[in-house]
Amino acid sequence: MTAARRWGSRLPPTAWDALLPTLLLLNVVTTRAPQELPTDLALTAALALPLVWRRRAPLTVFGAVTAAAFVQLLVDVQLPADIALLVALYTAAAHTGRRGTLVAAAVVEAGALLACLRWASEGAFLTPFVALTAMAVAAAVLGVNVRTSRAFLAALEERAARLEQEQEQQARLAVAEERTRITREMHDIVTHNLSVMVALTDAAVYAQHRAPDKTTTAMLQVSETGRQALTDMRRSLGLLRTDEPDAERHPLPGIAQLETLADQMCTAGLPTRLEVRGGHTHIPATAQLTVYRLVQEALTNALKHTPTGTHATVRIQCSAETVTVDVTDSGPGRPPRAATPSGHGIPGMRERATAYGGKLRAGPLPGGGWGVHTRLLLDSGGAASA
Repeated sequence: MTAARRWGSRLPPTAWDALLPTLLLLNVVTTRAPQELPTDLALTAALALPLVWRRRAPLTVFGAVTAAAFVQLLVDVQLPADIALLVALYTAAAHTGRRGTLVAAAVVEAGALLACLRWASEGAFLTPFVALTAMAVAAAVLGVNVRTSRAFLAALEERAARLEQEQEQQARLAVAEERTRITREMHDIVTHNLSVMVALTDAAVYAQHRAPDKTTTAMLQVSETGRQALTDMRRSLGLLRTDEPDAERHPLPGIAQLETLADQMCTAGLPTRLEVRGGHTHIPATAQLTVYRLVQEALTNALKHTPTGTHATVRIQCSAETVTVDVTDSGPGRPPRAATPSGHGIPGMRERATAYGGKLRAGPLPGGGWGVHTRLLLDSGGAASA
C-alpha cells in the first residue's frame, strides 16, 4: 500500500485527471452497439476529455462540458459520461469564488431539470430530479469545502512562516541587545579600572623616591584594583551562563558599593564626596547596577579629563518611584573632544538612563566644572532592558 501510494504521488495531476475520461471512453467502446458507437463516442469524448485540463481552467472546462451536455440533450442520447458535469461542477467550486460556484450550480440544476423533463417517465419526475439535485449540491459543497480547507491551510502556513520570521528577528534583536549590554559593561569595567590603575601607577612613580611607603600603598591598590576588575569581568560574563557559580558568589554592585567606589577614586587622586539620601533597599538590583555604572563612568571621566586637585561630588536621591543621580566636579570644562566622545562612555550612559525612562544631561556647569544628571523611573519597566 505504501509503495502504491508513493508511486501514485509521483504521477502528475494531469495523469490522474485523464483517468476518468479514459474509463468513460473504454466503457462506450465496449458496451455500445456498432451503429451507436460513432455518436456515443463523439459525445463521450466531448464530455470527458475537457476534464484533463480542469485544474488549469476550471470555468472554461465547465463551459465546454456544459455545451457538450446541451448537444447531448438535443440529440436525445443518454450516456454515463454525464458524470463529467458533476466533476466539472466540483472543480469550479474548488478553484473559483462564491459567484462562480453559484453560477455553475445554477447551470447544472437547470440541466438536471431539462434532463428530467426530457427523459423521466410519466409520473416519475420528482424522484430523479431530487436525486440529481442532491448530487449537484453534494459536488458543489464538496468543492467549497476543499477550497475552504486549502485556504485555511495556506493561511496557517503563511502565519507559521510569519511567526518563524518574527522569531528570527526577535532572536537577532536579542543577540544585538546582549552584545550591546556586554560591550557597555566591559567598557565601564575596563575603562574605570585601567584609569584608576594608570593614576595609581603614575602616583607611585612620582613618590618612589620621596615617600616609599606611599609607593607601596599605591602599588597594593593597583593590585587590588586589578583583582576587582577581574572579578567584575568574571561576574558580568558569568551572567551569560546559568551554571556559572561566580555570578552568585559576586553579587551585582549597587548603591551600597558607591562608598567603596568613592574611596577608590580618592586613592587614585580624585577626592570624591558621596551623599545618599533616602532608603535604597527597595530599589531593584538592575536599577542599582545602573546607578553604580553611571557614577562609575562619570567619575572615571573626571579622573581622566581633569587636572590634579579636582574634587568630585556624588549625590544620590532615592524615593519610592525615582532615583536621581548627580555627579559634579570642580575641574575646568572638558575640551570639545571629551564633551562629545566617539567612544562608548557618554552614549553608554545615555543608553542606561533611557532604559529606565531617564534623560541624561552631561555638560559644563554655569559656575565651572562638569556635571552629569539623570533621573531614573523605577516603574518604567526598564529592568528587562537594563
